[in-house]
Amino acid sequence: MKIVVLKFGGTSVGTIEKIKRVTDIIIEHKKKKNKIIVVSSAMSGVTNDLIKKSKQISNNFSDSEYDVLVSSGEQVACSLIAGRLNHKGFKSRSWLGWQIPIFTKGPHTNSRIQKVNKNKLLRFLKEGGIPIIAGFQGVNMSERVTTIGRGGSDSSAIMIAKFFKAQRCIIYTDVEGVFTTDPNKLKKAKKIKVISYEEMLEMASLGAKVMQPVSIQDARLNRIDIEVKSSFIKKPGTLITKRTNLYNNRIITGISSTHNDAKVTLVGVKDRPGVAASIFKPLSINFINVDMVVQNISANGKETDLTFTIKAEDLNKTKKIIQENKRINFKKVLFQKGVSKISIIGVGMITTPGVTFRMFQALANKKINIQVISTSEIKISVLINKKDAKKALITLHKEFKLQK
Repeated sequence: MKIVVLKFGGTSVGTIEKIKRVTDIIIEHKKKKNKIIVVSSAMSGVTNDLIKKSKQISNNFSDSEYDVLVSSGEQVACSLIAGRLNHKGFKSRSWLGWQIPIFTKGPHTNSRIQKVNKNKLLRFLKEGGIPIIAGFQGVNMSERVTTIGRGGSDSSAIMIAKFFKAQRCIIYTDVEGVFTTDPNKLKKAKKIKVISYEEMLEMASLGAKVMQPVSIQDARLNRIDIEVKSSFIKKPGTLITKRTNLYNNRIITGISSTHNDAKVTLVGVKDRPGVAASIFKPLSINFINVDMVVQNISANGKETDLTFTIKAEDLNKTKKIIQENKRINFKKVLFQKGVSKISIIGVGMITTPGVTFRMFQALANKKINIQVISTSEIKISVLINKKDAKKALITLHKEFKLQK
């Protein structure tokens, strides 16, 4: 049985007219003699509206009821898609997570899919039906509805593709695919035809909003190839696949940038075992994500300067946590807003010397000062002044010939 999983995001099903267009896409795939499984998000804006309602009801709305509430948006979209397909003469019905069931594990609002019961869906597929599955949701062993985090419909599609051994998993969205950088920031950005899981994971983690990092990780762990394409334009998209499937000589695949960072520097920290943990544990407990970290040890080895970055919206909370932390001793703490992180990403840099030099030299030629540096096997990130971010993006895009 040749199964194709089609996932449609909120912008693709945002209006009745868009839902009609989506059903035409589904019918096109069905006419190619494929067995189709559809996964849908809620109509754009619906989930945010439901979250707003929960906050108006209570400032301590329970996580379990939150999951029941926000998962209802997908139910509406799925019913409308199935209704349109039936109108067009195709057998279809909606399926909620508990009806299949899709079993999840973990806390409410952030569960993970563990198992998908295939029996009912397989029977429906063999009867020629087109199941429309509500993404983003499942059910736990206590028979309570769960959700799997924002952007979770992508993960739903990927895990369904895994359990049904689908030949293809296509994520339909409002963009043509993955670009070398954000096309809204740089008009010369080019669509990437093929990208590795690792590169896509880095780009998603560093600000690319095409897919959530957790869904990329699910695809990578389960070796599910994903095609990202537009539901509005009939053009090839971007294939996300394993590294060994890349057949090009590209050094750098893409560039990511962020514009809402802040830098924190603790000066003259008394250096001792466990001091870093004492600094970062309270931040972790308060759900503050720490990104770039640089530590400089003094010549006498007794003190250190520790610099790290956070999201700008977490700055006031971070200030309070550090100033109230009695477990660390330091001379002063410096806070700086108005910084941006620019990252180049590419598996090609593993085997290509000189990439770091080219990046730093290109920025230096444009008088762009680097404040913090962090690297991984396939990524180099630098922190710079926010006012230089656009210039840095243009410079590096040109330096690594990504416009060609």
